[in-house]
Formats: sequence, C-alpha cells, structure tokens
Amino acid sequence: MTLSIDEMAAFCKRKGLVYPTAEIYGGLGGFFDYGPYGSEIKLNIKNNWWDFFVRSREDIVGIDGPIITHPMVWKASGHAENFADLMLVAEDNSFEARADVFLEEKLGATLKRAFDGITADEVNKLVEEHKLKAPNGKDFKKCEPFNMMFTTTVGPRGDEKSRAFLRPETAQIIFADFKLIQENARLKLPFGIAQMGRAFRNEISPRNFLFRCREFEQMEIEYFIHPNNRTCPYLKEYLDFDVLVYSEVMQKTNAEPVMMKMRDIVAIGLMNEWHAYFSALYLTWFRSLGANTSNFRVRQHLKEELAHYSSDCWDIEYNFPFGWKEIQGFADRSDYDLKRHMEYSKKDLSLFDEELKEKIVPHVIAEPSLGVDRAFLVFLYEAYDDDKERGNVVLHLHPKLAPVNVAVLPLLKNKTEITEKARVVYLELKKKYSCFYDDAGSIGRRYARQDEIGTPYCITIDFDTLQDDTVTVRDRDTKEQTRVKISDLKDKLTV
Repeated sequence: MTLSIDEMAAFCKRKGLVYPTAEIYGGLGGFFDYGPYGSEIKLNIKNNWWDFFVRSREDIVGIDGPIITHPMVWKASGHAENFADLMLVAEDNSFEARADVFLEEKLGATLKRAFDGITADEVNKLVEEHKLKAPNGKDFKKCEPFNMMFTTTVGPRGDEKSRAFLRPETAQIIFADFKLIQENARLKLPFGIAQMGRAFRNEISPRNFLFRCREFEQMEIEYFIHPNNRTCPYLKEYLDFDVLVYSEVMQKTNAEPVMMKMRDIVAIGLMNEWHAYFSALYLTWFRSLGANTSNFRVRQHLKEELAHYSSDCWDIEYNFPFGWKEIQGFADRSDYDLKRHMEYSKKDLSLFDEELKEKIVPHVIAEPSLGVDRAFLVFLYEAYDDDKERGNVVLHLHPKLAPVNVAVLPLLKNKTEITEKARVVYLELKKKYSCFYDDAGSIGRRYARQDEIGTPYCITIDFDTLQDDTVTVRDRDTKEQTRVKISDLKDKLTV
C-alpha cells in the first residue's frame, strides 16, 4: 500500500521528524517545525548537497545572503511586478484557492490536461463552462493575480519608504553580488555560484504537507557561461544516462513519457547540453543517497508556463502518491538578471573577454534549484517500509542521511556493570558518530524504535561483552547480528 501524504505527515509527527508549527495554538498553514530527528535528516541532506555540488568542485563556489535585501533588487528582477499566481475567490470571500490547482482537482481527469501557465481569461471561461462553484455553492468572482511575496518593514518608521520583502527565491543576491564573487574567487567562465537558505512565498493554498509551504529552504546554483559558447565539457560521462522524458510536445499531444539516453536527448535538440548534464548529475546525486531513479522523470515547461525570466525550463519530477510533482527546476535565464540589475543599479556587471578584447554579459544557462523540504519528502518516501514481518516501520535511509548513525543498547538496565560498559562505548563512539543511548524496554522494542527513525546500526552490550570486550552489531536492513571487538567498531561501521 502506498502511504498517502496525510499518513506520511502523521508518521513524521509521531516519530519526531516534523510537526505542524505551534500546534498548541492550532498551527499555521504552510509552516512546519522539524523535530529532533527530522532536523538531523534535513541538515544531512544540506551537508551532502554542499559537499557534492560545491566543495568537491573547482568551478562552483558558495555564498550566504540575507532573507531581506534592498527592495530595488525585487523591482529589477521583475518579482515585484510578475511574481504572482492566479486566485479564485468565492463571491462571499468564504473560500479562496489557487486557480490552476483548483482546476486540476475539478477538471484534470475530465479534460486530460494540465493547467500550468493558464491565463485569467481561460480560468474564467472554464469556470463558466463547467459551472464550477465554491464548496459552499457560492459563485466565484472573476479570477485575479495575487503577488506571493511577503512584505515587511525595515526600521522603526513602518511607512512605505521602509517597506521591504522577504525573499521569494535565493537567486537574486547571487546576481547582485556577481561581480564581487567573481573577482574574489577568481572565477573563469564557465562557473557556478551556489547558495542554500530560506525563501518565503505567500501561497494561496498550501497543501500536501511539506510539498507546498509558505516558508521553505532552497539549494540553488546559478551557472554562468560565455554567451558564445553553450558547450558543456562535463556531459560526456553522462551520455548513456537513461531518464524518463516528458517534453512539451508529448504533453500537448497527450503522449506518454519516453525513456531516453542523454546523448539522444541532446542530439535531437530537445535539451541544451547543460540542462542534460545537470539533470543527470542531480539524478545521480539522488541515486547516490539511496533513491530509485525509476521514480523520477524530467518534464519540459510549456511555453505558457515559463517564468518571466526564462527562455526554457525543465523540471525533475517525482512520482508522489498525489501525482508527478516538481522537486527541482533547471531554468535557462540567459542574461536577463544581470542586464536588469545593470539597468536598475547603473553598475557594470559584465566581464572582460581577453580573447575578444571586449566586455560580455555572461548567461545563466541553467539554474539548478532544489527544494530541501521536497528532497526530504522524496528520501522519506524512498526509505519508508511498513515491514509486516517485523511488525514495525523501517526507514531504509542511506547512512549519510540517517539522523542517528549508531544506537547503543545495554541488554539489561538493572545490571550496573553492563550499563557502565555501555556508557563507555557510547561516549567513545559519540566522538565520531551521531549516537543514541537507549536502555528502556525490551531489546526487540528498542530495535524497532531505531528502525522507525532509520538508524543503520544497533550495538548491544551484554554479559559476553564483560568477558571478551565484544558487542553485538545489528544491521537495520538485513537484521543480521555479528560479534565485533569494541576496538574494531569504528572500522566496521560504514557511515
């Protein structure tokens, strides 16, 4: 049985992964708190992403910008004017919903189409044709756009001059600081600039647990190339990578997605080389952390759903219980952002081309933008196993993501010599691993508790330990138990 998103939310709350924020006051839609184990998993995802995409490469560097910046940044970027979703509101204001989501729920199966990029006029026409109404039977007002940026004020005055925005994406500080970063890090094209951090979108109708929140985290890269050279030198090692493809043409003709190799995708001009490369690279990253890539596909944006800054965009989508949904986008932003910031700031953000002996404005050929919270959901779904034989849930998390690496369990709580030895082992292992000490309940129940939060190894200290300094190491996935010398533990635990 596939776990529904509501069942996953209940599991996360029960096991200390994620809670509704301020639930004692009724919660607040679109906001969540990560618990003791969820916060560790989330941090592990971010650390592994940073290691894989930034620290291990010589062509990508990182920054960390604030969530509030100069309001002119958002005017230059176009967000102040264009960052909006269409909203349907009941005539008595008793109900409001994001128009494309509402239409997908009501008409998606009937019309066999998606509603991404739909216009307000089209929404109004469909509402009228199909006599759609709010849940209480009220008619809808005319569809209108709703800007999703949160506003705030900076300083004590609280007037229009002090108005500012919480960032709706992490990208813009990268563009505003572009020249400083390039000079300080001595970067040469092609190169990328990465950032992790929180973003805020005042979603009309947040839903599906962590999938659509009002506050979330992004792991984002802006990758810059020379405008005259779109060749990707890294693609060759991924040419035989297989991926399920859902192009714009396939969507508009109601065709099924097709499994293709990257070499063929690029050969027919379906993707540019950099989009193909980053798609394969990110799917490789997901696979390296235990995900099954057969549950992923790449989908091309329809022309009408492209963002105001994008000339082409592909998403990596995951097959959630509530359908194929985006977890990551790869937008081709060309020189839109740098030129807009040059226009609004009157500052030169171009680079000097030594060969051409002229200034050029680099293009963002790809913007791999991954949601941390959505990645968290993916890894949970990939790991979740309701093991009927064991009688408990097992989270088969990759050891690099597990919130606890090793649990140390004294066989008996009331035997001082065993508990003292267990504490010695625990404190020693804690120097290297994330460890948990548990002496409450039967050993079987303690194993089950650790299975449910994804702990790869449980170490049991028993009477034999007191005689020969060996412990029992239990593997989460296989349930196999082996005796290991305490002195050899750090070499035996592959975390």
